[in-house]
Amino acid sequence: MSDATITNGKTCGAYGLQAKAEFTGQPKLKTTSVREEGISEMMNLRNIPAIDELLGLPEVNNFIEKYRRDFVVQSLRQATNEVREELRANGAEKDKAQLTTAIVERAYELLVKSAQGSLSRVINGTGVVLHTNLGRAPLGNQAWEYMQEAAQNYNNLEFDLLSGQRGSRYVHVEDLLVRLTGAEAALVVNNNAAAVLLGLTTLAQGKEVIVSRGQLVEIGGAFRIPEVMKASGAVLVEVGTTNRTYLSDYNAAINDNTGLLFAAHTSNYKISGFTAEVDLKDLSRLGQEKGIPVFQDLGSGILADLGEWGLSGEPTVQACVETGADIISFSGDKLLGGPQAGILIGKKKYIDQMKKNQLTRALRVDKLTIAALEGTLLEYLCGNPRQGIPVINMLTQSSACLQRRAEELKDRLAEALLSNGKISKLEVVPLYDMVGGGAYPTYQLPGFGVQLAFADQSLEKVTQKLRLTSPALLTRKQEDTMLISVRTLLEGEEHLLTQLLAQILL
Repeated sequence: MSDATITNGKTCGAYGLQAKAEFTGQPKLKTTSVREEGISEMMNLRNIPAIDELLGLPEVNNFIEKYRRDFVVQSLRQATNEVREELRANGAEKDKAQLTTAIVERAYELLVKSAQGSLSRVINGTGVVLHTNLGRAPLGNQAWEYMQEAAQNYNNLEFDLLSGQRGSRYVHVEDLLVRLTGAEAALVVNNNAAAVLLGLTTLAQGKEVIVSRGQLVEIGGAFRIPEVMKASGAVLVEVGTTNRTYLSDYNAAINDNTGLLFAAHTSNYKISGFTAEVDLKDLSRLGQEKGIPVFQDLGSGILADLGEWGLSGEPTVQACVETGADIISFSGDKLLGGPQAGILIGKKKYIDQMKKNQLTRALRVDKLTIAALEGTLLEYLCGNPRQGIPVINMLTQSSACLQRRAEELKDRLAEALLSNGKISKLEVVPLYDMVGGGAYPTYQLPGFGVQLAFADQSLEKVTQKLRLTSPALLTRKQEDTMLISVRTLLEGEEHLLTQLLAQILL
């Protein structure tokens, strides 16, 4: 019999070699055979309990008392599949009791995670006030109270209590916007991109819209002025150059098919150097002479003049109205400090046309947005926006106040963290914050924060852990240290973030 021939017909592989050793007197191989591995895996898989068996466990019955039964069954199946795949991957031997425990614990984790949802609170230690990825403007107390009241009760959203007849949802904010801005009329849709789309569709569908090449902007989410004009059915007519546009360029492009003169405020970038831009007042005068409406996309839009606090150069909504522009659009959740919304203000005859556009219904805002916006606007009208609007409060805090807050945070962190030797550096440092939200793109806000370095964990590991805490904590990075800006911390969050850091550094 040749060396390659085995009496049972097996010719290769670990099992075959072992059989040959038995017949030739050679010592048996000590490695686990493929057959033994397969048998072990099969035994592991056979030890996995059935779903019906799991449903009979007392702890699973406790799950069913708290969650829907089909939700529990779904989680058990997902947990079972995950445990099965892990067994196949690592081959570790586990008995039925161990597998049952692993599946039940995994199912519970899935239930808790799913029940909590994925939208969760984040502590903003980045110093970016209007952080698009973090939901932009946090609402003030009055806005929150109005929204909560509207959410929990019936209300007169579209009912005129005086006449007893059906009313308009827009009246709750239109009068406030008119009084605050000096415009003739107002309309609110779901965001500023929608406001621009509605204005162009209503006033310039099939007509030409003249705009400076230097204002063909793109904002977040790849929203581009040329693309939205195309979607509206308007015909884009570019004038001037990227860096220099004159009033004569607009005048030369006007013809019988011109529907709008369009100006986009470049709130998210600046062109400097050899530049020329047409003043909105001059453009509005040209529009009046030619009988063509002027539409300004203001972008962020601010009602409070922040020049006193060093934030100059961003035109207020009121100032734009005074130029004579016919329609102005801006966002609700940026410098205004309210909920996401697209706000249109301007001449009544144009706003009324937009209200009658069928597209308005598709773009309309709900009762919660109306309530939050009304509460925000009332804060401007008869409250104290520096205190009641979180965004305005953050932007107008003095350096002395920010330094004091940073010192208090450092002392709090020192008391909680320095004794365990996990922190190698902890000090107050000056830094620069940002407005964000496409406003004041080149301006840096002088501020203060706390700088930390960690003794036995990498910065990447710590920041990863903080992203997964509840609530999550986001900070800044400077080389190998962490920076926590105090400007964007809300009331009580200094205490909370200290607890989070202590928790992950145990």
